[in-house]
Amino acid sequence: MNKPVDASFLRPPADGEAELARLQPLFDRIEAGASERERERILPFAEVALLREAGYGALRLLRGDTVGLTFRQLLKIVIRLGAADSNVAHIFRNHFTVNELYARRAREGQGRVWQDAIARGAIFGLGNIELGAKSAGGVLPATTITPEGDGFRLEGTKYYTTGTLYADYVLVRAATPDERLASVIIPVRREGIEIVDDWDGVGQRLTASGTGHFRHVRVEGAEVVFDADGVGYGHAYSNTLAQLYVSAIVAGIARAVLNDARRLLLGRTRTFYYATAERPADDPLLLQVLGELSTDAFAAEAAVLAAAEALDEVGAARDNGHDDAGLAHEAALAAAKAKLIVDERAIRSAGRLFDLAGASAASRARNLDRHWRNARTLATHNPGVTKAAAIGAFEANGTRLPAKGFF
Repeated sequence: MNKPVDASFLRPPADGEAELARLQPLFDRIEAGASERERERILPFAEVALLREAGYGALRLLRGDTVGLTFRQLLKIVIRLGAADSNVAHIFRNHFTVNELYARRAREGQGRVWQDAIARGAIFGLGNIELGAKSAGGVLPATTITPEGDGFRLEGTKYYTTGTLYADYVLVRAATPDERLASVIIPVRREGIEIVDDWDGVGQRLTASGTGHFRHVRVEGAEVVFDADGVGYGHAYSNTLAQLYVSAIVAGIARAVLNDARRLLLGRTRTFYYATAERPADDPLLLQVLGELSTDAFAAEAAVLAAAEALDEVGAARDNGHDDAGLAHEAALAAAKAKLIVDERAIRSAGRLFDLAGASAASRARNLDRHWRNARTLATHNPGVTKAAAIGAFEANGTRLPAKGFF
């Protein structure tokens, strides 16, 4: 882990806008090299280090009277980072999930150790999905933790280990021989752990969302949290933040499309011979496209922030010691609706961007296709048709959303 950083960012921020103003210059710096990094496959270790040092990963910490940012405030910042570089924003998705489920409310024990690590700048990754596993019905993972002395041994292979290549700790989902589900949170550099950057997706190419091998890894007893204890993934709708965080990144891509569209239009000096105005920025057809892109970015952000407010009600209840299943369902439902709104608008906008510049926009040097590829890749993290069907079942029959998985 990098050297400890100034923990002054743990003071209660005046408001979310103040934190955004503090971080925006850093986001601008990250944005400046985003296209080149993606085009040349330059992994953003330096950019992640900058965010680490700025306390980005600690924005939700709960320490004493410091409650950190609300989900609404946090996700507004995530949208801005997503607009700067969706890969970098995505690297921190699992970090915020682990922080929320296992570290943020800790007052003692191992949870406090993880909380203090986050305060010093530590980043947490995730190893959950397994290729070849049948996920329908919530079957047990093939990855195992076997008791050994006063601890365990971890064995297994995971895929989609997003962000773990950049992380200091990794949460691994596993099961005991007697089929107890658990989360194992251990240092990434512990002997027996290998993180492989073999992700070959069309988009989000720099998140290192590839394979994680865990070969006979020693795990201390305090580093295991069992679902049966009713914390972390033992909560109903424990994945809502993770889902909404992805939607915030996609909303950020819609904003990035708008920013690039504006620059394209204002930078054009030539136009089509049949254009209605000599100056492209005066052409009402092109202005209409820009206006529609602006509207899509606005709608995407508004949907995410509205869902975040529902999640804030859940967070406030849990901070006060109450796990309200009804509030959690409402937040999951809002996040599912937001996903459908955000994905449709961002993917559509990323394609329409090319209407503003014609063939020259297809230049590989411009790398404008990354917006569509990244939005499309993020949207596949959980199928929209499944979300729509679940929402419809609730509207028609009052059937609640699944409490586990991608809700």
